Amino acid sequence: MFGIGMPELIIIMVIALIVIGPHKLPELAKSLGKGLAEFKRASEDFQRNIQEEARKTEEKVEPQEAVTPPAEPEHVAAAAPAEHDAVEKKDGAEAQNAAEKKDAPHA
Repeated sequence: MFGIGMPELIIIMVIALIVIGPHKLPELAKSLGKGLAEFKRASEDFQRNIQEEARKTEEKVEPQEAVTPPAEPEHVAAAAPAEHDAVEKKDGAEAQNAAEKKDAPHA
């Protein structure tokens, strides 16, 4: 108890008895006990309120799910060459059309 042993506690009680007097000591002890009980009750209420608010906050904050799942690497890699080939064919066709127009005689 706060590092106070029995001999120190007896010395404190004797000094309190001398300073306060034997008639007021029980009254003081009673009021001190009430004060400590009230302090303990307030401390427990405070802790309960903090825990309740923390629980409410945890309930409000839910992890959000991803809207779209990430693509698998195999599908992305398989789709990439096909897209590249389509772009090359389109560019090749445009280049061929441009060459034909250039070679065509002007009227």
